[in-house]
Amino acid sequence: MTSSSQSAEAPHNFRSVKSSQVVLKELMIPSYANFGGKVHGGIILSLMDKIAYTAAATHSRGYCVTASVDSVNFVNSVNVGELVTLMASVNYVGRSSMEVGIKVVSQDFKRGIEKHTNTSYFTMVAIDETTRESIPVPGLILENDKEIERFIWGKFRKQYKLDYKKQFHSMQDDLDMSREKQKLLNENCFVKSPNKSV
Repeated sequence: MTSSSQSAEAPHNFRSVKSSQVVLKELMIPSYANFGGKVHGGIILSLMDKIAYTAAATHSRGYCVTASVDSVNFVNSVNVGELVTLMASVNYVGRSSMEVGIKVVSQDFKRGIEKHTNTSYFTMVAIDETTRESIPVPGLILENDKEIERFIWGKFRKQYKLDYKKQFHSMQDDLDMSREKQKLLNENCFVKSPNKSV
């Protein structure tokens, strides 16, 4: 990171957070409803992927792909007729990856109520369209404490995912499947053929 205390001007290949911030608004129409009468979660996820791409492509000025999505917890449901607003910005950049933070809110016109529906973090990777290989992305200019804190949290989220991946692979190598099968007796499942693979 190049801070203001190190240099008055950022390097040429660095871009500000605000330069790639995106706001997307969409009215929730009847065709978006699920069987319960609420807006289908897949609609919201599709909009989140769209705005994540827009923010990442704007920062990198090139083609990007979705590498991973952090857990998406739906805090409040979205109703047909509400206006959904998605706000996205690039929080953290590595060599070729970018973390895009997304906040989603919905507005009930009739009651004048706005509610937070969910927040998530998408990891996007810049790709060369010819070679299909990952390519470097510009650095991020951090202009205030909020942007600095978001960058730091993004860095820790990236490290956490790497550590979790290593831990999970290690657990797979050490897993005693026979012992785990016996533990299924305490789970909410019924094994029809105990002598066969579960």
